[in-house]
Amino acid sequence: MDLELRHLRVVCAIAETGSVTKAASTLGLAQPALTAQLQRIERALGGPLFDRDRRGARPTALGELVLDRARVLLPAMKGLRDEAARLAGAGDPLRRYRFGGVNSPILGRLVHRLAAERPDAQITTYASWSVDELAEMVAGGRLDFALTGVCGNAAPSAGFGLIWREVAVDPVFVLLPQTHPLAARAEVDLVDLRREQWVAAPGDGCFGDCFAAACARAGFTPRKVYETDVRAALDLVDAGEAVALCQATFRPVAGLVTRRLAGTPLRWRLLLGWHADVPVAGMAASVLSTAVAAYRDGLVNHPDYLVWLLANPDFGVQRSVAGGVRTA
Repeated sequence: MDLELRHLRVVCAIAETGSVTKAASTLGLAQPALTAQLQRIERALGGPLFDRDRRGARPTALGELVLDRARVLLPAMKGLRDEAARLAGAGDPLRRYRFGGVNSPILGRLVHRLAAERPDAQITTYASWSVDELAEMVAGGRLDFALTGVCGNAAPSAGFGLIWREVAVDPVFVLLPQTHPLAARAEVDLVDLRREQWVAAPGDGCFGDCFAAACARAGFTPRKVYETDVRAALDLVDAGEAVALCQATFRPVAGLVTRRLAGTPLRWRLLLGWHADVPVAGMAASVLSTAVAAYRDGLVNHPDYLVWLLANPDFGVQRSVAGGVRTA
């Protein structure tokens, strides 16, 4: 068997977790499959890489040698892939757009606008629950732009060197079944939801510190939070098992209603991010303008919210005194 980079990742995962079982969970593999793979790696290298007992797995002298080399080779190969991706994308950045999104309410409309304006361009999308994953992909040249959101005044991680610009800011709404006793109200006090169970999709940042803090200010601690995909979250709300936070421009769903939270205790800021040191950065201003237009397109389906925005100018698309879109 020829040794490959994926085999080195296996060895590093076992060493880092101190256990074949934990490494299998980290890598998303079954424990027997990882054990068999480790045995093949050890046969290829000529000896055991780990001493294994009830206390876990500890590298042998041969294992330490392999780990020393792996910890040099793996980052070097990642760097090579990132640089190659940047170079490969530098030929004609005006002919392709690569977007990543985390629960973005405007990605579809943004793609539609760009496709209409640039029918010759290649447009691709990538979905993730992780802002950091998208930021890393943009920094590595595998994506051109990231569309995501943050709660309140928070900002995405600065560790990836991306530029972030605000597209719009919205109050966070609550999603209720149409039969809920509070569904008839135009807006709902957060404290009136103190007995509810909640559901969130992965990556819904408002269920972190912001939501807990808002509930504390309202005088209660939120009950159980289910975490699941968007489809299952809708089913739980429809069944009356839970309620959910949602974005103000959430697409209407039969049997469910969205309601503002009184006093707007939670805000959601929609952001566009890119890396400054790539050719595609020259397209950023145009893409940002298109993202703003896509956001405004979505308001057509929410006439009540549009009227509310006109009376609440601190929300929606925000312009600085100089006329530029605010920096995140």
